[in-house]
Amino acid sequence: MPPVLAARGLEKRYRRVQALAGVDLEVAPGQLVGLLGPNGAGKSTLVKIACGLVRATGGTVEVAGAPAGSVQARRALGYLAELFRFPAWMSADEVLTLHQRLTGATGGEAERVELLELVGLPDARRTRVAAMSKGMQQRLGIAQALVGGPPLLLLDEPTSALDPAGRRVVRGLLEQLRERGTSVLLNSHLLSEVELVCDHVVIVDRGRVVAAGTPAELRREGGVEVETANGTRRFADARRADVPRLVRELVAAGEDVYEVRVVTSTLEEAYLEVVEE
Repeated sequence: MPPVLAARGLEKRYRRVQALAGVDLEVAPGQLVGLLGPNGAGKSTLVKIACGLVRATGGTVEVAGAPAGSVQARRALGYLAELFRFPAWMSADEVLTLHQRLTGATGGEAERVELLELVGLPDARRTRVAAMSKGMQQRLGIAQALVGGPPLLLLDEPTSALDPAGRRVVRGLLEQLRERGTSVLLNSHLLSEVELVCDHVVIVDRGRVVAAGTPAELRREGGVEVETANGTRRFADARRADVPRLVRELVAAGEDVYEVRVVTSTLEEAYLEVVEE
């Protein structure tokens, strides 16, 4: 199936500043992609171009096969900004009603009830925004991004202001969206969250893609540790393929082997390595 989001050779220049310098990125149907990079790397510019809020200097971006910024493309995506604010006096139901009118969605009350249930706010229809916790507002924000059933969500730091329990709730919601076939591009600084939930990761620095792949592909093996009766033996240059040989050699030498661990780097370590390079 064609990608829901496809950026090819994407460039953006703000006078003397090159925000994007030839970025290629794809999000497949039902895929959850994490977009990582330091401040000023070009992540927000990429998202704004995809939304049609900023025009690219060069290259192309398509959303569901339509040029970014077109009516068809805007109807195919939902967006949640990092610093969003809903009117404090509105209830959750009124917020969703407003966004249904703005997007021309025809789902009515049934859609609003379904979305609030999906994000874990089934009893908050009449609750005012002012009375909601930050976590509830964040989930309501995701619900408004889902109005009209867009196949693609663009989420900018959706868990940055949440406590661990709130982040876990949002992670569970993202996994539900993936099961429903909704694609998500997740712009985040919380690498541990991205590592837990994303199928694919794209790391951007200075306007370029410096690494891309699954979290497992980006992590690197860093040796093998073997727990024996005489303590932990470390083999810094060994890899997973060396484990059977190492165990045989240790057993042949009279060692009792209790546990074997292949040491791998975290996504955070892999990220820092490619960005510092």
